[in-house]
Amino acid sequence: MRPLMDTIENPDRIIAFLEVFRKALIQLGIVVLVFAVVGYGFAKTILNFLQKHTGVSLAFYGLSETFLALLNIALFSSLFITMPFLLFKVLAALRAVFDPLSRKIMISFWIGAVFLFYLGAAFCLFITLPYGVKFLLSYQSSHLEAIISVKKFISFSLLFIFAFGIIFELPLIMILLGRIGLVEVHWLSRYRRYAVLVIVVLSAILTPTPDAFNMMLMAGPLYLLFEIGLLGMRLGGKKRP
Repeated sequence: MRPLMDTIENPDRIIAFLEVFRKALIQLGIVVLVFAVVGYGFAKTILNFLQKHTGVSLAFYGLSETFLALLNIALFSSLFITMPFLLFKVLAALRAVFDPLSRKIMISFWIGAVFLFYLGAAFCLFITLPYGVKFLLSYQSSHLEAIISVKKFISFSLLFIFAFGIIFELPLIMILLGRIGLVEVHWLSRYRRYAVLVIVVLSAILTPTPDAFNMMLMAGPLYLLFEIGLLGMRLGGKKRP
């Protein structure tokens, strides 16, 4: 816990973190806005891809609904593309606070974070989302037809894709918390059974359908990431003097 205590006892580091993070948010806002304007030109292509990929027939219930859905796609696409920049700025801000985060370690964390985010998003897009949508559409019958709003479909799809990308950052978050002294690996190992419970509950919330198969598609990789995080904390933890 020493790195964390050193930071708490030194308010200058916290001020430095807030200053770096404030500048990062301003830069991120500008970058996201620029990419969102560019991304709007590809929004219809992305909408068509998601629609064909999931096999969903869409409808809109207001004159502006499709336009707003395309704006959501443009914003999401911008955040998706600029995620490496955002992750780099977050790690740079943390490096300004915690001594254990050298530049070499920060770059390693950044590469891993970018890889895991896009891996999680791809996992959702190509595995979880199609199965989930297929399951939900299976409730159609000759007397019951699904009429899906384009706005709700886009919000539903983009939310889960982004959420899976964030969730897949779990091992790096664990290793990072271990290095700065906020979490001890032996504590997480001791309460592993509770971690499994949290993973199952989280998977039930995040997966787009309530069936056990789709839930396991999330819970299995998430538990594996948890174990990888524990291993990384043991191997990469800051050695005590």
